Amino acid sequence: MANPAILTVDDDLAVSRAVARDVRRQYGDRYRVVRANSGSEALEALKEIKLRGDQVAVLLADFRMPHMNGIEFLEAAMDLFPRARRVLLTAYADTDAAIDAINRVDLDHYLLKPWNPPEEKLYPVLDSLLDAWTTTPEATASVTRVVGHRWSAPSFKVRDFLARNLVPYRWYLSDEPEGARLLAAAGVTEADVPLVITPEGKSMVQPSETDLATHVGLSTTPAKEFYDLVVVGAGPAGLGAAVYGASEGLRTLLVERRATGGQAGQSSRIENYLGFPDGVSGAQLAERARRQAVRFGAELLTTREAVELDVRGATRVLKFGDGSEVASHAVVLATGVSYRMLEAPGLSDYRGRGVFYGSAATEAPSCSGQEVYIVGGANSAGQAAVYFSRYAQRVHVLIRGESLVRTMSRYLIDQIESHENIEVHPFTEIAEASGDEHLEQLVLRDARDGESRSVDTSWLFIFIGAEPRTDWLDGVITRDRHGFVITGPDLIAGGNRPVGWTMPRDPYHLECSVPGVFAAGDVRSDSVKRVASAVGEGAMAISLVHRYLEAQ
Repeated sequence: MANPAILTVDDDLAVSRAVARDVRRQYGDRYRVVRANSGSEALEALKEIKLRGDQVAVLLADFRMPHMNGIEFLEAAMDLFPRARRVLLTAYADTDAAIDAINRVDLDHYLLKPWNPPEEKLYPVLDSLLDAWTTTPEATASVTRVVGHRWSAPSFKVRDFLARNLVPYRWYLSDEPEGARLLAAAGVTEADVPLVITPEGKSMVQPSETDLATHVGLSTTPAKEFYDLVVVGAGPAGLGAAVYGASEGLRTLLVERRATGGQAGQSSRIENYLGFPDGVSGAQLAERARRQAVRFGAELLTTREAVELDVRGATRVLKFGDGSEVASHAVVLATGVSYRMLEAPGLSDYRGRGVFYGSAATEAPSCSGQEVYIVGGANSAGQAAVYFSRYAQRVHVLIRGESLVRTMSRYLIDQIESHENIEVHPFTEIAEASGDEHLEQLVLRDARDGESRSVDTSWLFIFIGAEPRTDWLDGVITRDRHGFVITGPDLIAGGNRPVGWTMPRDPYHLECSVPGVFAAGDVRSDSVKRVASAVGEGAMAISLVHRYLEAQ
């Protein structure tokens, strides 16, 4: 691993050189000094450092830069290196902005220009910040290590779980020297993969997601038995509900089956979300929301799947798959939707071994120079196509319709058309999948004339339709024929109250057929399937929770 980096960014070339020179003179023997002349250039440098698995110790950014000022840069950089120490370079006239930045980006220090002599005004500050960084346990090079086979579905599942929960890890192939050494040290064979080794040195063979979560620091057990509010699902709607619920003083528990972000968390780039003109990845957006919810006091449980909702008077009880339960005054259902399984001979045999549902961003670097196939015509498929086009030789988008116009946002269609290595195949469906230990070939069929052709590929990513995970609510919550939760005015269409409704009033707008239980986001019947609307419904649900609690 390379020396940790100290990154400086300033659009004034002379100042940029001077900062880098002074920093390199004092710290160049222990740290790699990286210099950038703009916020965007600095972010690209940080992304390269992140991909290499290296560390960044300190970020020094000038406040007054065009296009992206220093505060905006530091805010974006937090998503890549949240533990790097942050310093803002300011003039005397900008001290108010620096003070604001202390709250906005958790600024560690601001330096007034000029900083001469550096021995008095620069080095003592950096010495203190570097000491703090090196003594922070999370800043060490120790990370979770995963040893597995390239085409092992359980190995992919472990890697995907860690990546989606933003747990740093290193991946070792079991047939390479270092992977083989780790297997030998743990006393297991290649047939036992995946092997997971925690930063503390504990070895786990084929761990469950719950065991994995527990040993990498994710919370899996509620701290209390009773809460004001339990939110089920940590996608955009659930995160929105958790942020607003916790910020308004409700004892809030957020329960997630797998990882924060939901389907949106797998999006490589969301460019139509308000307030992010340059776009934001789903993982970044979800992580910011998670940090925000936790900062307000929300408690987050991972790998806990709700399997039953029980009504006990004014108490709402959620039961989990392991038999445990948690009670609350109110519940927000924000479980979202899952991609529908694509039915074709052979596909189910290669899930996690060349066939993936969702973007599976962990696999993108492995697709370098290869042919990638994507099934689906909605925004999630378009975002994935643009993302994989950075790595793949060619990306093929398979759709059953005539074009993308009716199913995909215009901005994504324009991007796809601008990439020479993305090709859209209309009226095309998958007829069969085949291969040896992993996917090697697809049979594509023309939906108009039935003509088939075979293509060689090891990569298929599927984004088709959506169905809610609501079977566990059967007999308790009213749902439509597709399984989506019916709420508010739709429950009393025709003048009839829902069966079992005990209140003298009509259901609130997002309220389900059980008083005190609300639904928000994609799981709700006739909802708008967009990230912004899901976040809005999550926030709206909290105002209705307050109204419900005040009336009790």
